[in-house]
Amino acid sequence: MISIAVSSQKGGVGKTTVSINLAHAFARAGVRTLLVDADPQGSVGLSLTRQSRLLAGFYDYLADPGLPLDRLIVPTRLETFSLVASGQASDYEAGGAGMGAHLARVRAFLRSVSARGFDLCLIDTAAGLFGVTGDVIASSDAIMIPQQAEPLGIRSVPKLLEGLNRLRVMNPRLSVLGVCLTMVQHDLAESTEAAAALRQLLPPDMVFQTQIPRDGLFIRASARGLPVGVLEDGAGAQVVFDSLRAEIESKLEPADHRHGYPG
Repeated sequence: MISIAVSSQKGGVGKTTVSINLAHAFARAGVRTLLVDADPQGSVGLSLTRQSRLLAGFYDYLADPGLPLDRLIVPTRLETFSLVASGQASDYEAGGAGMGAHLARVRAFLRSVSARGFDLCLIDTAAGLFGVTGDVIASSDAIMIPQQAEPLGIRSVPKLLEGLNRLRVMNPRLSVLGVCLTMVQHDLAESTEAAAALRQLLPPDMVFQTQIPRDGLFIRASARGLPVGVLEDGAGAQVVFDSLRAEIESKLEPADHRHGYPG
């Protein structure tokens, strides 16, 4: 199994939108995918199932590792796509325990998921690189970083990469898949200029070619509890996430042979 953390230095960059729709794109391609909501705000669960506040989930497992995984995994209409909500115990972490406090339990969770036969575990984390988010990154095979295409956000990227270098000390095998530009507005000069500035700031292989546009479809999809590709007029948005999936698969190819990942 490959585990990918979706993380960012700051909030409001579209992490949950990327996580949901990327997980759906992998699942559509036949990859057995588990989407885990590791954000105490529970955004993934709220976007996909209105009952998420009642479900046991990831933080309940951290509080009690004896909890059976079967109680946490929620199937969707797509056979290859399941999710784990943030859970009832998510409030206990909102104050933030120190990084490393839950490392062993996060790793035990990922081992249990792998043993269930999933090919991919995609983890939507809280903003910042500390607390449980740091433990998730330190336990994952790879990380991708959504970044809003706006000037202030781009200035925070070097700090984010410094933080990732520190995390690599805890997890030397961590593969940084790259930064994915989100909320891109092609009709707004500041947005396109910020995107261009990021591509100048980072090596070419550190920025995904695929960009996620700002689109009201995402809000409509969330309101209906669906990935955007399931909407009647969502085919165009689905193409974007299929493209992002293909890029990630190409970046993971060297790991395929080690992990048995179906590229």
